[in-house]
Amino acid sequence: MSDVLKLSIKRQDRPDAAPYWQDFQIPRRPSMNVISCLMEIQRNPVGADGKAAPPVAWDCSCLEEVCGICTMVINGRVRQACSALVDQLEQPIRLEPMRKFPVVRDLCVDRSKMFENLKRVKAWIPIDGTYDLGPGPRMNEAERADAYHLSQCMTCGCCLDACPQVNERSAFIGAAAVAQVVLFNTHPTGSMNKNERLDALMGEGGIIDCGNAQNCVQVCPKDIPLTWAIAKAYRATTLRTFTRIFDL
Repeated sequence: MSDVLKLSIKRQDRPDAAPYWQDFQIPRRPSMNVISCLMEIQRNPVGADGKAAPPVAWDCSCLEEVCGICTMVINGRVRQACSALVDQLEQPIRLEPMRKFPVVRDLCVDRSKMFENLKRVKAWIPIDGTYDLGPGPRMNEAERADAYHLSQCMTCGCCLDACPQVNERSAFIGAAAVAQVVLFNTHPTGSMNKNERLDALMGEGGIIDCGNAQNCVQVCPKDIPLTWAIAKAYRATTLRTFTRIFDL
């Protein structure tokens, strides 16, 4: 095994600048992940040609695949850099920013549209805090188990990046927002705003724009059953269509 790691990184100096590729070589150490490679480049920002280079910009926080902020495209697959172990990757390791979000700089992207879509479907339970809510509502075990899987979403954006329906010509909100509608509508308290969320899903860019490519479930790092959630949302929005027709 070589003592040198080779990386090829797609860089972009500004949001309006043209992207370019830059190669780096760094010493290999045991148990390295992609984040530790980027930290090594930051410590000594010199390209493979021996010339000084600006340090690479990237995002990270938890370093244990919980926050989702270090998501990038690694060797053509969208995933988290913190859990991408170097020994399991082919060289040169190719790093690119996520493809469905505006690039801020290098590997940093602006995921605002994902969070705006979560606000659009009201992915929360409104509580104003003015009175004692008492003990939390009880859920049967089957619903609780389903909700637990959906609650593991860390808004990393992998599902949007892999979805062919998420592009500059489409307003599709993506699988993550759809799954969160199912999650909050399953909750006994959240179901009080069930129709508002379903109405949002039935609007422009909603669930009808899903092409059922099923790429989302393939790349989800938490193995969230996104296709199951989408199917459940389809059924709920269909029923909602009939209730709106008859004003039930």
